[in-house]
Order: sequence, then structure tokens, then C-alpha cells
Amino acid sequence: MIPLRDNIPSSRRPVVTYCLIVVNVLAFLLALATGPLMPQFITTFGFIPARFFALWAAHPEQHLALYLPFLTTMFLHGGWLHLIANMWTLFIFGDNVEDRLGHLRFLLFYLASGVAGTLLHAVLTPTSWVPLVGASGAIAGVMGAYFLLFRRSMVLVFIPFFFVAPIVEVPAYVFLGVWFLLQFFSGAFSILGPRAAQSGGVAFWAHVGGFVAGVCLIFLLGTIRLLPRPKE
Repeated sequence: MIPLRDNIPSSRRPVVTYCLIVVNVLAFLLALATGPLMPQFITTFGFIPARFFALWAAHPEQHLALYLPFLTTMFLHGGWLHLIANMWTLFIFGDNVEDRLGHLRFLLFYLASGVAGTLLHAVLTPTSWVPLVGASGAIAGVMGAYFLLFRRSMVLVFIPFFFVAPIVEVPAYVFLGVWFLLQFFSGAFSILGPRAAQSGGVAFWAHVGGFVAGVCLIFLLGTIRLLPRPKE
């Protein structure tokens, strides 16, 4: 299911959401500009679980090398499709969450969710040398927040299915709940194989960690209140 839009307008301009989109696009263009050095750029600023744990054990005093990738990895992407999919999802769900949290709290919430997603990915794939890149963990946190704060809203989704591609409106809690379950079970299947940690692909556990972090942070912030369903 591909989200197209929701039906909850925001009451103020989501400047942080827009700025995050711009920074992600600029970071992607910067990575492209490195040309043949792009793999080295991704390796340097992406998060690599095995490198993190090896460095933590041997040189725990190297704080910059240890912890900077937790931040920089959130602004790197593996390709145009990866970037567009993440930024589109952030555009749809980020404005409402920012509207509820406020600009500064939303920014901190976004970064904390991304770090949580990266941590879970690292814990469950500690021997992987594949760089983790993408804003998916942070955006999953935004989706987790939306799941609680706007669960009665409706989301217009595109469902590609062979030669039929209907566009339907579903409750936000259905769309986001199904999305989370898909990430969880895909992540569970991905770690069953002995070589799974060494393979590339989608970092499902970063999505799961970010989503759960978003839900927990919303509870901690005490911002839950059930919105009335908009009138037709």
C-alpha cells in the first residue's frame, strides 16, 4: 500500500518537516556529487553495526567516530526511489505530528526515533558490515506517533496488485498497523538465515525500532488525545 494523502489538515506550517525534506535531498545530492567516492562517503557516514561494536570495544573514547553515524545515517539514501519514498511518507504524516508536538519537540522526537531504530538494527545485526542508510527509522517514529495521535483519520492509499491498482480510503490505524506488522514479520524472517546479517536489503528492524520508539515517546510526552473523526 502506497499512501497518497490523509484527511487531517495542519493548523500551522510544518517548517521542520519541510526543512528535514530539504536537508535529506541536499545530503543525497552531496553524496551523488562525490562521484566514484560515493561508496566511501556512504561507508564513512552510514551506520555499520560491526564497525560500531568493534570500535566501542577497542576505542570507547572516540566519541565522534562512535556516535556521529547515528545522526548522519538518517540523512543518507541509497537511491532516488529510496529518497522519494521516505520523503513522501514524511510529507504526508510529518505535518500533523509536528502540529501536535510543536517545532522543537518534533525535531527532537524525529532524531530520537531515528537513533532508536538504528540501535535496534545494530543489536539484532551486530556482525553486519553493510552500511545502514536512510531516514526510515525516524520516519517510522513519525508513523508510530501518527498511529496514536490521529488513529481515527483516513488515509488514501494506492494498492498495486497485478493489473488492478485501486485507490481506496482506509483508517490510519489499519494502514499503519498493517505496515508495522509487515515490517516486524519481515524482520523476523530476515534473521532466520545464518547469512542474513551480512546481506543487504531493507533494514526492517530499524523501521520496527523507530515505530515503537515513536509510540513510547508519545506516551512519555503525554500528548495523546483522541481526535474526532472529520465530517464528510
